[in-house]
Amino acid sequence: MTQRANYFGLAGNAMELLLAQEAYLKQQFSVSPIITPTIWELVKLRVSQINQCAFCIDMHSTEALAQGETTARIIGLSAWRDMPLYSEHEQIALSWAEHLTAGKAVDDQYYQQLVEQLGEQALVDLTLAINAINSWNRVAKTFKPEVGSYKAE
Repeated sequence: MTQRANYFGLAGNAMELLLAQEAYLKQQFSVSPIITPTIWELVKLRVSQINQCAFCIDMHSTEALAQGETTARIIGLSAWRDMPLYSEHEQIALSWAEHLTAGKAVDDQYYQQLVEQLGEQALVDLTLAINAINSWNRVAKTFKPEVGSYKAE
């Protein structure tokens, strides 16, 4: 197997920017009544499933379990629309995550619906979070950190 670049070593400043974004999102979601840390973890896991990022699926499954998520909800996430396990806000966030990850257009009607359901601040923060995990997935899929090497804190 080809040895992949140490992206943290070679682009440390850029990685620090991505980590600073994660810190901002963690702070925002810790006080949000709408987009909670649980929803954020579900979104990260679902986007990682869509992008087939093995390292991130492992990481976010591990994180979700450490935060008290149930195995049933983690297993059911790939079919969340057909599972009665997810709240209304979780369903909205997962739908938005799938929409953006697929690169679909956002028409005015859908945008307005999201603002009414989430509010502007939560929509902005959730959109940034979806963008962040898509970015992390692409980095991890390129440089292939070892699956299973992540340990929940």
